[in-house]
Amino acid sequence: MSVLYDYIKEFLLNNGFINRVAIHSAAVITFFILLISTQIIFLIIRKIFVKIVGRIVLRTKGVWDDTLFDHRVFHVLIHIVPALILYTTSGFAGDDLSWFPTLVKGVAHLYLAITIMIAFLRFLNAVQDIYNTYPYSKNRPIKGYIQLMKILVYFFGSIFIVAVLVDKNPASLFAGLGAIAAVLMLVFRDAILGFVASIQLAANNMVKPGDWITMSKFNVDGTIHDISLTTVKVQNWDKTITTIPTYSLVSEPVVNWSGMVESGGRRIQRSLNIDMSTIRICDQPMLERIYKVPMYNEFLTVDPANTNDYQDDINIGALRMNLFETPTNLSMFKKYLEGYCSLHPGIHDNMTRIVRFLQSTERGLPIEVIVFSKVQQTNHYEALQAEIFDHIFAVLPEFGLRVFQNPSGN
Repeated sequence: MSVLYDYIKEFLLNNGFINRVAIHSAAVITFFILLISTQIIFLIIRKIFVKIVGRIVLRTKGVWDDTLFDHRVFHVLIHIVPALILYTTSGFAGDDLSWFPTLVKGVAHLYLAITIMIAFLRFLNAVQDIYNTYPYSKNRPIKGYIQLMKILVYFFGSIFIVAVLVDKNPASLFAGLGAIAAVLMLVFRDAILGFVASIQLAANNMVKPGDWITMSKFNVDGTIHDISLTTVKVQNWDKTITTIPTYSLVSEPVVNWSGMVESGGRRIQRSLNIDMSTIRICDQPMLERIYKVPMYNEFLTVDPANTNDYQDDINIGALRMNLFETPTNLSMFKKYLEGYCSLHPGIHDNMTRIVRFLQSTERGLPIEVIVFSKVQQTNHYEALQAEIFDHIFAVLPEFGLRVFQNPSGN
């Protein structure tokens, strides 16, 4: 390039240009020719290099090289070649322009810094995609760590670019950052908290994309769609998207329903209030009416007239409710309800099944049903729950009982 520069300078001087104008004009013309030449060399090398690398990638069985090639990481690295050409040929002006080599080297440094930054960013995107191909990536996402690495790449790249522009050593700029550490802490507060929270979430396996969570503080009730360094996107059941800070999953109460999903059951826990004025000892006509309740023999297996059934049994697995010789309609209904829950095909046999009385209030005597349904989908779950309590409300009058409602009365 120095030969070309000298030739252009001599040509301009011979055509009547003054020395100063000839030197500057020759330097600019040579620089633009250098840029065009490096661009041509870059295009040739890229075409050859990409073609060779593409064939190698197609022949290999690994996934990582295909992903790197798809993210054009190798394409970006080829830009290092023109940056090196600019740097090595920066002194073509010789002693005529002492400041010009510094300018060209600065351009080469900026070009190289931007190239390396883009290559790192694309490499991190490729790492994310490669990691997502493994099955354990669903339980331990690394998107937050990837975003933190990108922030560091932007940060150090920006420091290097500023150092080139102000012609300072990057180490001196890093030393001066201690004075503005407090400001950086405020600027990157969410990123720092999110990074710490991401470590805790991954280490303790607290939540992952696809989990159903509820957070009353943020009115969140849905599945986690995405977990990033600073935010978590949750798609609620009404199809709205709620964005919450990542560190709130650690600092705030979170209900994770993944345990329920993995168990294969979903709890039904509801109660109804019995009008206590309708509770009475069963007389013979009431017993005869109760015996006519559909499926009574299957649901109510205890014969109230048989005193052998009234003995205590300390074996919890075969625990039976003690009945008096003249049982109450409420005890008969409770026993019927226990049998109904035990034989219902939609209720789990090997999970908790409880029918119990709660503390009576001025609104009556609450009777609570706690069972686990075999279906977990919301529409089927609600249909099963409605079916169970629809049957309870329908069969309740057959036992001479009435649901309390305010104002009470028939």
